[in-house]
Amino acid sequence: MLRISNISITFNPGTVNAKKVMDDFSFEVARGQFVTIIGANGAGKSTLFNVIAGSVISDSGSIVLDGEDITLTPEYKRSRHIGRLFQDPMRGSAPGMSVEENLALSAGRGGWLSRVSKADRRDFRERLALLDLGLEDRMKQPVGLLSGGQRQALTLMMATFNPPKLLLLDEHTAALDPATAEKVLALTTRIVEEGSLTCLMITHNMQSALALGNRTVMMDRGGIIFDTAGKERAGLTVEDLLVRFRNASGRDLSSDRMLLT
Repeated sequence: MLRISNISITFNPGTVNAKKVMDDFSFEVARGQFVTIIGANGAGKSTLFNVIAGSVISDSGSIVLDGEDITLTPEYKRSRHIGRLFQDPMRGSAPGMSVEENLALSAGRGGWLSRVSKADRRDFRERLALLDLGLEDRMKQPVGLLSGGQRQALTLMMATFNPPKLLLLDEHTAALDPATAEKVLALTTRIVEEGSLTCLMITHNMQSALALGNRTVMMDRGGIIFDTAGKERAGLTVEDLLVRFRNASGRDLSSDRMLLT
């Protein structure tokens, strides 16, 4: 589904602050894979998502999604086929618009009440009820009045209302309290599995990296240092990941955020 070939990215090129963050990076994801991605701050995880989504254009290399070369395709056009959630629950939805209007926009039905039919409203209500967050009774309320967990769950539904070819989850539960994060992760798993979606999920929680999905990738300094799936992955522990990081990078993991989660 996704093929990244020989990507190189330099920030601030031609200046004293020039920094190469990726060099000849290649990565492939098969259709239907759910890949969890871990790595310390600065490992290149978000840069990888940015170059896939089109918010960063690479210096060289190519990106092919479902057989189509999207290397130079603008971000807004890629968004038709790539769904993305961010760490900040405030991103991904329009706070001044109602829950119903946000869903109408994501469904491609205009976003204005006059354009939403009774059948649409029934559909929205049924989908919201599956979230088990009471949103089906708050369809007229502005999204800006929702809690972080409610808003992130709604954004997840919006990103997958019309199933994308690729779903990018950029630490989408990091800003939520543990109980809400667990509920959103369970919802994520269900939506990805039911839709047979191809999904990449960045996480700092190493336990989640092994428990969710069917493949785990570890990044460091703009490259992949460990990639595991199948039986090998099933038998791994968090301690095993720490050892693999040490062996591959030559140093101990220093990210308190990863170690504490």
